[in-house]
Amino acid sequence: MWKKNFDFIAIGETTIDAFIRIKDAHVNCRVDKESCEICMAFGTKIPYESVEEIFAVGNAANASVSSSRLGLKSALIANVGADRNGNMCIETLESEGVSTKFVAINKDKQTNYHYILWFEDERTILQKHSHFPYKLPKLDNTKWIYLTSLGEDSLPYHQEIVDYLEKNKEVKMAFQPGIFQIKMGFDKLREIYARSEIFFCNTEEARTILNKSGDVSIKELLAGVNKLGPKIVVITDGKNGSYFYTDGRSFFMPIYPDPKPPFERTGAGDAFASTMVGAIIAGKTIPEAMAWAGVNSMSVVQQVGAQRGLLTKGEIEAFMTKAPAGYIVKEI
Repeated sequence: MWKKNFDFIAIGETTIDAFIRIKDAHVNCRVDKESCEICMAFGTKIPYESVEEIFAVGNAANASVSSSRLGLKSALIANVGADRNGNMCIETLESEGVSTKFVAINKDKQTNYHYILWFEDERTILQKHSHFPYKLPKLDNTKWIYLTSLGEDSLPYHQEIVDYLEKNKEVKMAFQPGIFQIKMGFDKLREIYARSEIFFCNTEEARTILNKSGDVSIKELLAGVNKLGPKIVVITDGKNGSYFYTDGRSFFMPIYPDPKPPFERTGAGDAFASTMVGAIIAGKTIPEAMAWAGVNSMSVVQQVGAQRGLLTKGEIEAFMTKAPAGYIVKEI
């Protein structure tokens, strides 16, 4: 009998996050609180509380670690430089049980490195992407690929992914677009949207993708993204919960109650999306997978960084036994 070599292969980037915790700052928001800015003194010295490097993070790397902790056979397709940071990323992934056979080491490039200004329970990320030569490696058999954030020069790479999917129609794809993929617009990624089994974004990203402004209902956003091609659409709305759309019906899922105030919110969206896919691979229904996703997202924000709070299958199941009665999917 033909067996697949991997359950889950994530495609995207990996990076190092340097968390710089600051206190001497304040936040300035518009009246509607849709847009806020972190403010610090200009032209002076600002003390910081601590700095901590966390290796092998980023949307795709986070997803690969998440799926591995759920007990799935996981791999990552990404690029690193031939430097100390690249070596540390590979070592970290391997320690998490993630296969790095598809991680390309680029001799003339530097591994991505992000600075994160951590203030209260939120973060502002200073990003810089190296321009890697994107190339889809020859893949082992897999059940799912998980496509997420890539650099702005990655459009031809997306076509390689489409070509792979055309040749391997049994492989399912989850798509969680990053900043540059959203900026590319639907027309350039039309075939990616059409091939997506499940699609993830937040409410603001959905408005941008659909070119909507003003008062747009969540049901309009869900149905609008569905018309672009994805079979299942998931839209998260932070503390307000999450929504999904499939077969013409819309559903709502509340957040899993935080045991204490969130410590730091990096990676909550990655945990949610990757856990939902992992749960579906493990045989869960969509409502069950949404519930698992909410638990893992809750756990991640209780720790610094995107991966420390990621749970195993057994740990998620333990939280589910303690879930409040209202922690269920409801049709809207």
